[in-house]
Amino acid sequence: MKEPKVHVGILFEPQIEFVLLNPYQITGTYCDGVVPHRTVVSGKQVATYNEGKILWNGRLYDELLFEPIDEATDSFELLDVTIGINFHWERKEDQRFLGALKIITENNKLTAINVIHVEDYLTSVISSEMSATASLELLKAHAVISRSWLLAIDNSRLTIDNSQLTIDNSMQHTSAASNSAAKPSAANCQLSIVNCQLKWYERDAHTRFDVCADDHCQRYQGITRASTEIVKQAIAATRGQVLMYGGKICDARFSKCCGGAFEEFQYCWEDAPHPYLRKQRDFRIFNPKTCDLSFGATQPGSGLPDLTDEQEATTWIRTSPPAFCNTTDKGILSQVLNNYDQETTDFYRWKVEYTQDELSALILKRSGIDYGQIIDLVPIARGTSGRLWKLKIVGTKRTLIIGKELEIRRTLSASHLYSSAFVVDKEDISPEGIPGRFILTGAGWGHGVGLCQIGAAVMGEQGYKYDAILLHYYIGASLDQLYD
Repeated sequence: MKEPKVHVGILFEPQIEFVLLNPYQITGTYCDGVVPHRTVVSGKQVATYNEGKILWNGRLYDELLFEPIDEATDSFELLDVTIGINFHWERKEDQRFLGALKIITENNKLTAINVIHVEDYLTSVISSEMSATASLELLKAHAVISRSWLLAIDNSRLTIDNSQLTIDNSMQHTSAASNSAAKPSAANCQLSIVNCQLKWYERDAHTRFDVCADDHCQRYQGITRASTEIVKQAIAATRGQVLMYGGKICDARFSKCCGGAFEEFQYCWEDAPHPYLRKQRDFRIFNPKTCDLSFGATQPGSGLPDLTDEQEATTWIRTSPPAFCNTTDKGILSQVLNNYDQETTDFYRWKVEYTQDELSALILKRSGIDYGQIIDLVPIARGTSGRLWKLKIVGTKRTLIIGKELEIRRTLSASHLYSSAFVVDKEDISPEGIPGRFILTGAGWGHGVGLCQIGAAVMGEQGYKYDAILLHYYIGASLDQLYD
């Protein structure tokens, strides 16, 4: 199999400004049925949405494709790209990319898509998701999971030299041409019964490209930030390697901090358990006499409480049990966290407080549902890491059970609550039973499924090799070579 290419959605605006830093060959399909137009262009360009078409250089197009003459060196720059969409550090920046630039119309806007080789894409992802100063073993582990996660999708747009991929991803992308009406958008998968709304958010909201460039998929910023030699070394050392289970590519999820215990797939997304994404404590036991940290010589930590039980979960969240990701070492944290991620200081255990007015207004704004004053936040169901996947919101006007974990996090924060593994304390309760203040005490950052980035960074610092790190977080998986 040859190395695939991937289509990455970068920018979604009525007007897109970009700079071709080298001569690019442009292929544009005229909307009036004229044969495709080809020429070579460079310099600053502006494309504008115009009644379902693309207005560029005074003419309307259905689609534009700018292809580099030299794929290895030619690059382009997109102006005012939004990063960290809906997160606390959302901002705009100009970004530079290798590969081709494709512009299409969708949702009454233009979409800018970068068409790039998988290994070049991964070089950026590793540099963007983590600090380029991370340890080599951590970077190698992340290269494998990012490659696995990317290739565990429907390959309707991936260019793979006519070879077939077998994937393990129950929520696949759909082809816009053949499947766009076949099922609801997986960014808003919803199960609604009386007084209960469960939603989960999946990557196959994207029907015209493979992945987006933000945290909804994998953080990708092209060559905007320089990649160090150690990142390039990690990509080269693991080229073509993926995680496999039962002969299929693993859907290798990851998050910032599991909080000490792994969450299982079905509590965050579709009710389809993945055998390699299951509960386990985030530490390993080794023989101090040999100090052999290979996967086969170590054992997973024992004694994980049943965190689906409310009392066990409460005790777990209110304490700080040992785990790889239970660290305050700034040197280790800086390996995983870029500058804007380090704006957040609490990872393993955290607290958030709201007044009654703040919480009721926040929930109304985020959910669009008027609960009135909030009387209680009642845990209904937790996953294997203690993360809530069903939460009852009790108000003076309305009571409703919501889920799954990301919907809970989005409802209870102006951006995203660190995780849904939390317990609630109520203070200043009025004679009518209305709390004046809510205190949320929580564990972890993100969904907690698959690799824990902070935990993996600690493992790398302690001397674990990348294969041991991967097999710790993806239980029963194997490391295989997909292409050379």
